[in-house]
Amino acid sequence: MRLRVEFTTEPFDLDEAPAHAVAAREVIEAADLDAVDVGPFGNTAEGGSDAVLAAVDDLLRKSLGAGATRITLQVNVIEEGGA
Repeated sequence: MRLRVEFTTEPFDLDEAPAHAVAAREVIEAADLDAVDVGPFGNTAEGGSDAVLAAVDDLLRKSLGAGATRITLQVNVIEEGGA
């Protein structure tokens, strides 16, 4: 099964990326995922279910540990080969 995760971390800072956002970005970029898109207001990544779920666990732990006060995420099942 393939999954797509979309997430944001808060609080926002428009001047520079806060530590929790940097932590989330590092987790997603280091994970065994594909179609990673990291932006200032939202982030998405796709991959196999085990890789996505492991990345989400790591992302939650590290972002909260780095000062996130809120993490919003959505996980969707996507069709094989679909975007």
